[in-house]
Amino acid sequence: MRSTTLPIKDDLLSLKTLKRISHAEISQATNGFKESNMLGSGSFRYIYKGRLLDGMEVAIKVFNLQTDGAFRNFDIECDAMRNIVHHNIVKVITCYSSVDFKALMLDYMSNGNLEKWLHSKSCFIHIIQRVDIMIDVATAIEHLHNGHPTPIIHSDLKPSNILLDKDMVVHVGDFGISNLLGEGDVVKQTMTLATIGYMAPEFGSAGIVSIKCDVYSYGIVFIENFTKKKPTDNYFAEQVTIRHWMESSLSKGVIEIADVDLLKREDVKTNCISSIMKLA
Repeated sequence: MRSTTLPIKDDLLSLKTLKRISHAEISQATNGFKESNMLGSGSFRYIYKGRLLDGMEVAIKVFNLQTDGAFRNFDIECDAMRNIVHHNIVKVITCYSSVDFKALMLDYMSNGNLEKWLHSKSCFIHIIQRVDIMIDVATAIEHLHNGHPTPIIHSDLKPSNILLDKDMVVHVGDFGISNLLGEGDVVKQTMTLATIGYMAPEFGSAGIVSIKCDVYSYGIVFIENFTKKKPTDNYFAEQVTIRHWMESSLSKGVIEIADVDLLKREDVKTNCISSIMKLA
């Protein structure tokens, strides 16, 4: 295994300042990839909390190269993120790439992700914070779609990919199945599907992705953010999606659909939540 740092391909991640890191330093930072350091896992990767020798806390995404598609996942994420610099998108500090080990080092988000804040009994986010979070996410997505010569489609927007720093500012992450549109293109065909429930219908049925797919996913996250209901809850069947449930329930009043923890707060006005629901 290489003990050097920096990617094998020169253009893999052309960030202006790449921090040099070795495999040994990554292992040391994560206490030998100890399970207690693990922040989460997914189809292609494990994410560890790490502390570098200078005391800096980082998140280290280690790709599971035994999984089909992991090499492609790593390349896609590097390709998508090499030119992205935005305060609402997670920052890549550096990456390590060898034949048998690939990892991305990212800014550590001390407040975890939106999934934790919405669905953990020990967490609560006030209505203003929830609005701020959705504004941050919208700002990130707008930058991806319009801040580059060719649009970047995140393709897998969901609460677990919406990361929160110490000030509860959003940093959208996980670009492993993102799609870069070619010049003049508005849609792209892909074989890689996103997360069920957050995926736009045309994405799931025909593998067609466009910026509209991110907008659809954003709307689903928006609904979940204020109802605390997941699109994959048993309550929803194939015929009754969370979006259709929201549409049909609005006429019954906010109390029927809003997060009950929000409604318990005396300073939260139902007409405010009603406007938010209609927007969602």
